[in-house]
Amino acid sequence: MLYLVDASVFIFRAYYSLPLEVTDPDGHPVNAVQGFARFLVELLEGYRPSHLAIAFDERLETSFRSEIYPAYKANRDPAPPELRRQFALCRELCRAFGIAEFASSRYEADDIIGTIAVRAQAGGVPVTIVSRDKDLTQLLTGPDVYWDAVADTRYEYGDIEDRFGVRPERIADFLALTGDSVDNIPGVPGIGRKTAVQLLKHYDTLPGVFDNLEAIPRLKFRGASFVAESLRDHREAAFLSRRLTGIACDMPLEAEVDELEPLVPDLPAVDRFCDAVGFGRMLREQARRIAGGRPHGR
Repeated sequence: MLYLVDASVFIFRAYYSLPLEVTDPDGHPVNAVQGFARFLVELLEGYRPSHLAIAFDERLETSFRSEIYPAYKANRDPAPPELRRQFALCRELCRAFGIAEFASSRYEADDIIGTIAVRAQAGGVPVTIVSRDKDLTQLLTGPDVYWDAVADTRYEYGDIEDRFGVRPERIADFLALTGDSVDNIPGVPGIGRKTAVQLLKHYDTLPGVFDNLEAIPRLKFRGASFVAESLRDHREAAFLSRRLTGIACDMPLEAEVDELEPLVPDLPAVDRFCDAVGFGRMLREQARRIAGGRPHGR
């Protein structure tokens, strides 16, 4: 099983839930690093994944989605400098533990996960996607798992329709219709979750919905005529949104699945890291336990 981790979930959660008074010897906050390290060790010790990759987001002002739609994620405040610094430390921690980590200035963590997932699926390797971002459910195929590790809830392919109303293959179309206020994706005004589900149940895809605008007023749900009119008026926004909600699974990335087996932790590197961030014995001891139970090499 290949585990693909969306690092931002655990870094942001730790940053906003653990006190900023957790600092390194120079007084810089390392609370997010502490929380991420805790998650990482629990994953390694508790699940011992045979293959693992961690995907990080970099600053996305130059992402390809922002080129398509400059307002994409423009509603978000920039990450505080002390948090950006901790992202870099979390990447360093992964390297010290012998774990493959990836980031891109042009693509998001979702695209990194999508690209690796598609390569794994093509080779018959099942994946577990570790995130809280529902966008990533669009990547699931038959043997795969979506794991919300914060809530410790797992969804298999067949569970996604029960949870969100549409199959994984239609999640991007679903989000293109409803929009996504978190990412500032417009969608179509007046179309919420229930309406989007109804439309996709009848017409399967976003193009299928627009090919059947004349039939939509006859559908048996409240406001069907208004929905058809809104779709007609906002066709461009819907297809623009679809370009934003789809995960790029073909980004240039040097990551072959058979190279993602975790290495033995570099214990001197772990010690240097702990010294630099002011961590005590616990992480060092955990690294030694992990090293003791793992074959050398990939």
